[in-house]
Amino acid sequence: MNASATHIARDASNSSALQLLARLGFAVNGLLHILIGSLAITVAVGAGSGSADQSGALAQLASNPGGVFLLWTVVVGMFALGLWLLVSAFVMQGDPKRKWARRLANVAKAIVYFALGATALTFAQGGSSSSAGSTQSASSSLLSSPGGAILLFLAGVAVLGVAGYFIYKGAAQKFRSDLSVPGGTVGRAVVVLGVVGYIAKGIALGVVAILVGVAALTRDASKSTGLDGALKALAALPYGTIALILIAIGLIAYGVYCFVRARRARL
Repeated sequence: MNASATHIARDASNSSALQLLARLGFAVNGLLHILIGSLAITVAVGAGSGSADQSGALAQLASNPGGVFLLWTVVVGMFALGLWLLVSAFVMQGDPKRKWARRLANVAKAIVYFALGATALTFAQGGSSSSAGSTQSASSSLLSSPGGAILLFLAGVAVLGVAGYFIYKGAAQKFRSDLSVPGGTVGRAVVVLGVVGYIAKGIALGVVAILVGVAALTRDASKSTGLDGALKALAALPYGTIALILIAIGLIAYGVYCFVRARRARL
């Protein structure tokens, strides 16, 4: 990347407008996680039939008064956060090896947020989408291609790696560098939210990774059901209902943490 392009990227990443929209992205990400956690609790207690994933959360938003406005807010926030991460990836300073690893991580996260933004756009325009169905469809396409089972298994390993990173980031409190943690009781509460939230999300992603791996080993795409399927599979295990409720509470904690990050993130 030449000096001129780097300068443009740095100006963009420091733009107050883009940073404000990125903070909006953190906030709507928090809202989605609170909704997913709430849906997971209804699944655990048998009080609901919705999907405990991003699509289920967006469908719940769409069904409420003012839902279209909220959905468009999610669209703007997700795309803005993805754009900020993408731009920031090219202006990082520090050790070259670590810098490239962080760049790749930022690009990967940007892709995830762009995908969430696209899904929210579908709902905002009156359509619908199923995260579980999309995951199964992608898995089926991979399994039907040469070497697809190996690629799907590697995808599961990659998701497992992300899950492990979330657990590590929470347990080691590495998230503290992402935001300015206030002092006193409020600061301790923020740290607890981060620890519980990151670990819970890591466990949930770990179950997703296991199901992807099982789908690859059995060559059965129906086993790869995304977050909703992972949480429901967990609920079916002995003491699974208790485990699911605890993870759901953790996802809600992560959502609240995201709201704090929206306010106090180091951008």
